[in-house]
Amino acid sequence: MHFSIIFATHQRQELVDITQKVRAIVAEHGGAHQLCALYAMGATAAIMIQENWDPNIPTDVITSLNSLVPEGRWLHDRVDGNGDAHIKAGIIGPSEVIPIEDKRLLLSTWQNIFFCEFDGPREKREVLVTLI
Repeated sequence: MHFSIIFATHQRQELVDITQKVRAIVAEHGGAHQLCALYAMGATAAIMIQENWDPNIPTDVITSLNSLVPEGRWLHDRVDGNGDAHIKAGIIGPSEVIPIEDKRLLLSTWQNIFFCEFDGPREKREVLVTLI
């Protein structure tokens, strides 16, 4: 069973909290399913489970990745200027799998699901949600 979450991003790099959208899908359709697989559609995006309490965490994640993979030094930049975005997306990865119980995501108190944008802003980004 597949669903899509579609949204816009507003910055070149940002973490977008999609937890509530995923929870709504699981609450409505997750009764017979035990796993929720999330997949970021796009080679310059990723999915990350991260702390949701401290608003500095997304900034720290991006700052850390920028120091590991600075913009403007990659061979792919000669093609379309986003070599760093591809590398960052590869480091974080395009997917996560979360257990489901009683139509609820089994995330801990401090965990949320973030879409990681590394090549925005984009009018349309998509996360594929598969209930298994």
